[in-house]
Amino acid sequence: MNTLQAGDKAPLFTLEDQNGDAVSLEALLKEHQVLVYFYPKALTPGCTVQAEQLSAHKAELAKYNTIALGISPDPVKKLKNFETKKELNFQLLSDEDHKVADDFGVWGLKKFMGKEYDGIHRISFLVGQDGGIKHVFNKFKTKDHHQVVIDYLADNA
Repeated sequence: MNTLQAGDKAPLFTLEDQNGDAVSLEALLKEHQVLVYFYPKALTPGCTVQAEQLSAHKAELAKYNTIALGISPDPVKKLKNFETKKELNFQLLSDEDHKVADDFGVWGLKKFMGKEYDGIHRISFLVGQDGGIKHVFNKFKTKDHHQVVIDYLADNA
């Protein structure tokens, strides 16, 4: 795994969101900086807490002209279910072939309960409007992820 770092250019991508609409990072960057956050699987406990907190703090992110964009290998239908069940208010993108996860360097070997498998590592990237990665968030608890991001934004406003 070769994870992108602050100062790197973010790979531009277009993926389908929970509604089946094409979402382009390049288009979003014209109006906002984007928190691109990768999570392993919709509707699992940690991923749910992380998404719910980002959803609840959407207005705080907006104060810093930042929007959240969640990416997982889940199919569009499951993402729609996640959005509906948890009343999420931001876009979730489907990266079923994990190409975008590969491009950001977050797809790789994981270990869980004695088993090894390939999957998404829970890492987030703050992408500035210039397309550069401003910060990489890789040390946080799912319930605190939103606050780590907001604290960073406040300290660097």
